Amino acid sequence: MNGTMIKSAMEAILFASGTPVPIQRFVQALELSPKEAESYLESLRADYCDEQKGLEIIRLDDSYQMVTKKEHAEVIRSVMDLKRNLPLSQAAMEVLAVIAYNQPVTKAFVEQVRGVDCSGVIGSLTVKNLIEEKGRLELPGRPLLYGTTENFLRVFSLKNINELPQLPDREDVLVEGISKEDIDENQMLLTPEFSEI
Repeated sequence: MNGTMIKSAMEAILFASGTPVPIQRFVQALELSPKEAESYLESLRADYCDEQKGLEIIRLDDSYQMVTKKEHAEVIRSVMDLKRNLPLSQAAMEVLAVIAYNQPVTKAFVEQVRGVDCSGVIGSLTVKNLIEEKGRLELPGRPLLYGTTENFLRVFSLKNINELPQLPDREDVLVEGISKEDIDENQMLLTPEFSEI
């Protein structure tokens, strides 16, 4: 199979899937090395950078997905009669930020940082598929650990979690009198080795 056919096949796979496709799946299906698969996928992604196209290919960690461009969201929503998603509340954004920057974390850790009960917000973020359970701590009660999802990366246009904006290095108070040192110290206490569920 030549390069043009490989890219064509990849395009068809991405279109038919509708969800992120791991690079490893392309490797298996098209009998390529991981490096070759990534190279073809990046070339295909570049082909879709044309401003005249309504679709684009995005990378989410080690997966690729074909999506519509953001500027067409309103038109698509009206044609498909989709309701606009309500924006996240301030509380939800704060909880999401704590989890994104410190993951994997427990609900207790998030509540310690914010100073209020976060059960409802964590439940809401889970339903929106922005966070998910990542395992359990090896402590009494084996509390759940939470981290962000691929959907989180897609919503915030990030390739991977390392693309989150850097936090300032200043020793400022982050939330309600808790300093970054307090958070780092408590995080070490709350995140020893953990096992997957």
